[in-house]
Amino acid sequence: MAKKEEKPQSFEAALKRLEAIVEEMESGETELDAMIASFEEGQRLVAFCSSKLNEVEKKIEKIVKDGAGNVTVEPFELSAEGPPN
Repeated sequence: MAKKEEKPQSFEAALKRLEAIVEEMESGETELDAMIASFEEGQRLVAFCSSKLNEVEKKIEKIVKDGAGNVTVEPFELSAEGPPN
């Protein structure tokens, strides 16, 4: 039977548990029922991590200096190509 699941306290704790689940599943020594429970827990952890990353992304701001030397703060947005240069 799989361990009792607890809500992770942090992104780092969730990521560490997710890595442990992957190792357990890759070992091939987990019973089917336990593997299914681990997969479900992993899905919840992925959703938690994704939610945390989205929260952080909304908080990140970039500082922009215009041609006149004025500094403004704007929300940080990633383009489809990736992070800004």
